[in-house]
Amino acid sequence: MSNSSPIKVLVVDDSAAIRAAYGAIIDDDPGLALMAMAPDPFVAVEKMRKELPDVILLDLELPRMDGLTFLKRIMGQRPLPVVVCSSYTEAGSQAMMTALQSGAKEVLAKPRFDTPMARREAAIRLGDALRAAVVAHGGKSGKTAVPLSPGEKLTADAILPPLAPRPVPPTVPIVAIGASTGGTEALQTVLTALKPDAPAIAIVQHMPEKFTEAFARRLNGICDIEVREARDGDTMESGLALLAPGNHHMAVRRVGHIYRVEILDGPYVSRHRPSVDVLFRSVAQSAGANALAAILTGMGDDGARGMAELHRAGARTLAQDEATSVVYGMPREAVAHGGVDRVLPIGSFHAEIMAWGKTKDLIAGKTA
Repeated sequence: MSNSSPIKVLVVDDSAAIRAAYGAIIDDDPGLALMAMAPDPFVAVEKMRKELPDVILLDLELPRMDGLTFLKRIMGQRPLPVVVCSSYTEAGSQAMMTALQSGAKEVLAKPRFDTPMARREAAIRLGDALRAAVVAHGGKSGKTAVPLSPGEKLTADAILPPLAPRPVPPTVPIVAIGASTGGTEALQTVLTALKPDAPAIAIVQHMPEKFTEAFARRLNGICDIEVREARDGDTMESGLALLAPGNHHMAVRRVGHIYRVEILDGPYVSRHRPSVDVLFRSVAQSAGANALAAILTGMGDDGARGMAELHRAGARTLAQDEATSVVYGMPREAVAHGGVDRVLPIGSFHAEIMAWGKTKDLIAGKTA
């Protein structure tokens, strides 16, 4: 199978209306091909006996066998790339976490199709997630060169106006991190290794609305630092990591010598909401050389332009290396845009963050 052939998708969802909507999106995307549809896992298995898909789009609430059980059986018997969908419920959020731990490559909330804008956004997220799952599963031997799905691509200008770099006086140090496919594991590796006096951290992980809260709670339970989903106006503090809420952009603003986060509405930027480019631009403008930025595993180029702006503003910039990235897309693009100081394995980021924070504390005049 060549890299230029369309990605074959098996849709497993008990709703005929949802299957039809997914099918229309897949049919409109030249990089995807609808292999088959199934209302439950038993029908899906029959389809798979005839032909194996490149990726499965899997609902979690299914008749006869739930989606999580089916996912675990797939991973135990014949691992394939799987993108799971769930509802905006507490149970759905927890199931999403379990799905990621069980081998799903991407997670999505059930999309809306009630307006043209909602359908366009659903097409972008579905197409990109299916591609990312295939790349993450196949590595160098998989479809590593598949193009992103069709659709508009706005820059951070849609949310924040560009400003010329200007000197920023020394303040407390802050950290900005962006990640996508594979980022849940990468962030866990970094955050669980940080000490309680780590510098304040703002994070964008591409993840659906409501699910970011469950992810933050899980991290908070295993980290020495505090991790929580950000709320508008939250102050960035030492020992605290704030995770951008799904379906909202997050920006950082300086108020005197402290930093607060703003939660913003707006269109997709670099094909995402929240967007790493929005976070990075805001940090470049408000913190400059007081910031360290890290871009981790993920498909596409969200964050690459923002990291270049951070670099020009004097920030310390890091990118995850290819060997430890699930998908070496966002880090590679950041390097290509000339905004990366160092490329590191994921296991080295916590030491860089801790050492940098202590150095910047001294420069800003803060003592232990």
